[in-house]
Amino acid sequence: MPPEKTLSEKTIYNGKMLSFSLREATLADGTHVNREIVSTKGAVVIVALTAENEVRLVRQFRAAAQKWIVELPAGTLNPDEDPAVGAPRELAEETGDTAAHWEYLGGFYTAPGILTELLHLFLATDLTPGATNFDFDEHIENITVPWSEAIAMIRRGEIEDAKTIAGLTRAGLHLNLPFT
Repeated sequence: MPPEKTLSEKTIYNGKMLSFSLREATLADGTHVNREIVSTKGAVVIVALTAENEVRLVRQFRAAAQKWIVELPAGTLNPDEDPAVGAPRELAEETGDTAAHWEYLGGFYTAPGILTELLHLFLATDLTPGATNFDFDEHIENITVPWSEAIAMIRRGEIEDAKTIAGLTRAGLHLNLPFT
């Protein structure tokens, strides 16, 4: 039995990318609590590796952080879209790459205390370069670095994006790649 029961939920804002709701719940001991919940459609994150174990990264301006951030290619899913369909679309849009081999490495939550977003992590290999197709409002620079440099960028604090740190960690553990 869950430790709390939802009594009601009211949507305050419903936008293109997310919705915001207020949830009233009762804890197991009978205490009433209010929860602020941000809901999204979910997203995909791709660790794209070349045959030489180079990592495809993107450097893009993020409005919320008001700075350029180095990240793995990623993107929001369309409503009811299968993550296995969204991942190749997002990789092609942001890097131009297509991959002959795809492997699902699992999902993870970004901020489960307030956010419903589940990120689906994929490993893409046997890459074929192609043309990018950025969204009209995206400012993206593609970067390809050796695996060891991507890990060094995390150590130096040059990669600050949690999904990128988590994605590289999970892929590296899965492939037994070095973290030095």
